[in-house]
This record gives sequence, C-alpha cells and structure tokens, in this order.
Amino acid sequence: MNPADWLLTLSLLGTAVFAINGALTAIQAARLDIVGVVTLGTITALGGGILRDVLLGSLPPQGLADWRFLTTALVSSALVFAVHKPLAKLTRWVTLFDAAGLSLFSITGTLFALENGAGPLLAIILGTTTAVGGGTFRDLLTSRVPLILTSDLYAIPAMVGALATWAIWSLPWHSTALYLGAAALCFAIRMIGVRFKLHAPRVQP
Repeated sequence: MNPADWLLTLSLLGTAVFAINGALTAIQAARLDIVGVVTLGTITALGGGILRDVLLGSLPPQGLADWRFLTTALVSSALVFAVHKPLAKLTRWVTLFDAAGLSLFSITGTLFALENGAGPLLAIILGTTTAVGGGTFRDLLTSRVPLILTSDLYAIPAMVGALATWAIWSLPWHSTALYLGAAALCFAIRMIGVRFKLHAPRVQP
C-alpha cells in the first residue's frame, strides 16, 4: 500500500469512528430521531476536516469533494441507529470512539496539511483542529460545553499526536507503523486522562 492509499484508509477509518461517536452521542445524550442521529454523526465525522480545509484554503473540502468520506459518515451513523439498542447502555463506547477518532484525525490532519505546503506550526495547529473540530461541533449542537473548553485532557493529546506526526515527517525515513505509533500515543494520553480524571492546569478558586 503506497502512502496515499494508507493515508486515505486512516482518514476513512477516522471518519467512521467519529461518525459512530456522534451517532451514539445523539442517541444517548440528546435522544434524537434517525435524521438527527445521522446528521450529528456526519457533522462529527466531517466537521474537523472541513474546518481544516477551509483554513488551509483547500476548496472544496475533501470531506465534501470525495464521495467516500460523506458515504462513510452517513452509513456509519445509520448503522449505529439500526443497532442502537444493544449499544444504548455501553456509554464507555462513546469515549472510546471519540478517543480513536481524535487520535486518527490528529495524524491524518497533520499529514494532509504538510502535504499541502503548510509549515510545521501551521500543520500542528491544523492537525489539532481536524482532531477536535468535529467533537466541538457535536457538543455545541447537543447544548454541551465543548470538551476543548473544559479542563479535560482533550486538545493536549491531539497536539501531542500532531507534534509527533510532524517529527516523524521530518525524519529522512518514515513508515506507517511510526504514524500509527503517534496515533496510539494520542489515544493513550486521552484514555489515561479519562481513567484517572487528569486535567490540564486550571485556576484554583
């Protein structure tokens, strides 16, 4: 598999898991109907990438220009609605799918920015934006404070994943395994934060 193919594969995988996360949130937190579930799942899946592309000036956005992304988001969201009853009580899956999407998009978003001429700092910012953007739209649409604005470890893992991706990109050689390692690092930091209730530094009252 050439680099372009595996990057597309990871991007579609990230789209699927974020769509699942958004759809589960729509069912468990907002109790929306099928239209709401599919809409929220799709926005969660594509929102970060669309925001990245707009900021990068890459138009039309990849998530809308390439039918595979929109199809993946729609189908994944619809499947969650179809089998939502056995998933309804598994609230931890929402966090797991969110962490998985965060990790994959922090990598693919950074690589997309680098391949489109962004410098290191901009690529890291856009990679982080790709990772947290969809979840932010999801939270706003369900009347919740976005995780990125709370003290939870959310943006920090995405930044670490984006930074690690840029570092790997800068090496004279790099492989898919290294990028997957960067995604695993992001995922681990996010889940450790959830498990042990770790927070970013905050002002004490």
